[in-house]
Amino acid sequence: MCNDKKIKLDDAYSLKTPADNVALYRKWAETYDTEFAKDRGYEYPQQIADIFSLHSNAYDTPVLDVGSGTGLVALTMREHPNIDSQLVIDGVDISPEMLEVSKQKRLYRQLFEADLTQSVDLPKNHYRAVVSAGTFTHGHVGPEALKKLLPLCCSTALFVIGINGTAFDRYHFGSHLAALQADGLITPIKFMRVKYYANADDDHGADQGFAVIFRKA
Repeated sequence: MCNDKKIKLDDAYSLKTPADNVALYRKWAETYDTEFAKDRGYEYPQQIADIFSLHSNAYDTPVLDVGSGTGLVALTMREHPNIDSQLVIDGVDISPEMLEVSKQKRLYRQLFEADLTQSVDLPKNHYRAVVSAGTFTHGHVGPEALKKLLPLCCSTALFVIGINGTAFDRYHFGSHLAALQADGLITPIKFMRVKYYANADDDHGADQGFAVIFRKA
């Protein structure tokens, strides 16, 4: 596919509906790994993998990669020196084109096409870990989806969820997380800052966010 106009990060941040997401990533899927990830030194997946390695144990499998895209998080986890390369990972994403790219990499056991803003028809009480990078951000998936992910997981399942720093406040992720903890649905939350890019020099080059780490109660 040939794009007449190079897609920029602001295009992704300006999305408003699930249909907008599907349309954008249909155009971006084939060039995402090079045009976005490689050119910007996208290190967000590496940071999520590093944090997972610090907090996980041998029982935290299978893993659900939320907003799995072209498979950058799964690839980083597979190559991580402190994570079992045979770890079972499933992926879920709204874009069939992004899923097709990741399918060719043979990183996942299963891939699911789903809109996480709606009901989630995935196996219940199945996953023992959830990871995500780049999905909980502007124009993508809001904090309401966090509660929808819990029924998919076994008790004590580990969550390592990246959340865009600006979106964290704008969409009230803090209050949603606090409610989940207050309701006894998750364990106390740990926060770690994450940096997104190693060599981006535009207005978003210094963007950061949070990784929230907790377990299902």
